[in-house]
Amino acid sequence: MSTFKAPKGTYDLIPPYSAKYLAVRDAISGPLRKSGYGYVETPGFEDVNLFARGVGESTDIVSKEMYAFETKGGDKLALRPEGTASVLRAALEANLHKQGNLPVKLWYSGSYYRYERPQKGRYRHFSQVGAEAIGAEDPALDAELIILADQAYRSLGLRNFRILLNSLGDKECRPVYREALQTFLRGLDLDEDTLRRAEINPLRVLDDKREAVQKQLTDAPLLRDYLCDACKAYHEEVRALITAAGVVFEDDAKLVRGLDYYTRTTFEFVHGGLGSQSAVGGGGRYDGLSEMIGGPALPSVGWALGVDRTVLALEAEGVELDIPAATSVFAVAIGDEARRLLFGKVTELRKEGIAADFSFGGKGLKGAMKDANRSGARLAVVAGERDLAEGVVQLKDMESGEQQAVPVDGLLDAVRAKLA
Repeated sequence: MSTFKAPKGTYDLIPPYSAKYLAVRDAISGPLRKSGYGYVETPGFEDVNLFARGVGESTDIVSKEMYAFETKGGDKLALRPEGTASVLRAALEANLHKQGNLPVKLWYSGSYYRYERPQKGRYRHFSQVGAEAIGAEDPALDAELIILADQAYRSLGLRNFRILLNSLGDKECRPVYREALQTFLRGLDLDEDTLRRAEINPLRVLDDKREAVQKQLTDAPLLRDYLCDACKAYHEEVRALITAAGVVFEDDAKLVRGLDYYTRTTFEFVHGGLGSQSAVGGGGRYDGLSEMIGGPALPSVGWALGVDRTVLALEAEGVELDIPAATSVFAVAIGDEARRLLFGKVTELRKEGIAADFSFGGKGLKGAMKDANRSGARLAVVAGERDLAEGVVQLKDMESGEQQAVPVDGLLDAVRAKLA
């Protein structure tokens, strides 16, 4: 047994369980790939100031949870705690916004890192699939992303999730609300750290998960009562578009999310089967983030959906994903001549796009057939000296147990016919 273990709060993805994660990633990205979103991949670490500026120094992510370090060369870096800032940085660096086709629509998948207290649904290393539409202010884009996430979840068979929706206003109306909220918060019995956060970004206090804080926020002023006419109209259009698409949502006037860069539309996908960590994903509009990190004004919107939490939600609902076996054909050879022949046939099958595997290690017939059963293969190809003398191999259907002799030269066609 190894003396090393995965670090606290992390996990290893190991077959066959890892197949669920791959299926979830494919399902989430599927609607995006069909809607004009191109794949982007960014480094696992970035300049620490990218997140301090973009995500916000008052957030728990930056102030408490970020893995920050200094390199031997003196660079101050951080493991990425979220994806949006990195993807926007990459788009700006590559001048994608200057190519004349706005919005720039991107999707990504990867690992993210936060130093949090580990619990069910909350890890220090976690996986997300995200999408960003950069460079256009259009309620139809906000609606599109919400609809695509809804489609992705439903394609997996997930049903018991809820979509929470809110508007956080913009630079015109939020300052008025900010002042009203700060005045309210100053009158509460809050600890020094929370009061300090209220002075930097009071909306962050609304996102505080502690029950003692939430009890005092019952009568807090609501942002929806302070929205300017433009923000009200924008939000109503988003609501109308997703309603017309048949997507059910709930208005949540206290929804603010955990990042400083959100403006106007903000939304969250929650599921009751995850315990205290009910959010399986979320996102919103971030019209000022580009300017925060040194770029031009590029109104944008996006989301990130947690792969780990989506898997937990599926398990909570008892949804079994239809994951095909990794192997369709398993070859069992008895004797050196048969091993050479069948190894060549396995290579041939693979070249033709058929998933095939081989019994390695020189096992006997009984042990090799156990390997074939464990592989989940639909067919087994078995050959020994007598078969080769007759110019045939045995093709066995692992489901029915039926077996037939097939000419060696006709194996490919016979396999195709059986798998059709």
